[in-house]
Amino acid sequence: MRKLAEKNVGRVIDLLNERLAFERTGVRLYDKMILRMRLLEDAQVERMIPKMQRYRDEEKEHEEWLEDQIRELRGDDHLPTEKSVLVLAETQGIERVIARDPRLPHDFHALLAAELADTAGWDILVRLADAFGDRVASKEFKQRLREEREHLSFVRRTVERYLKEQLTQPPSP
Repeated sequence: MRKLAEKNVGRVIDLLNERLAFERTGVRLYDKMILRMRLLEDAQVERMIPKMQRYRDEEKEHEEWLEDQIRELRGDDHLPTEKSVLVLAETQGIERVIARDPRLPHDFHALLAAELADTAGWDILVRLADAFGDRVASKEFKQRLREEREHLSFVRRTVERYLKEQLTQPPSP
């Protein structure tokens, strides 16, 4: 991270705070969905809970890792930055869907949007680290990008399954 930060430490801290804001949101989204899934008492849904819990725990690890990186650069992991404020505004709609809509297919649809953005954010960090020759940061970012891609793949398959189920139901009168 040091090599990347040599270019412009303030901007790097802003980028890390952006990811941090998104990861914190991700933890809240997964927490709400896991609780809803547990309350449904549906065998098919219950089988998904361990994977969802693992993804939630990975989001939490990303959050804690980013906090550590920001502190190492002498930044404040609780101070709003330009990019973190932007992310919070962007994610409000996703959080609102999951908080207010009790339909699990809608929750997964909203989570898909979050995971698409989250994956793209980590991908950008990998590209920046590679562009500036920061192999250490690139390796760390790539690890988290791999995990996010797995989250995205699972959520995408789940959304697809729900859509297939909906398409096979007879139309409402």
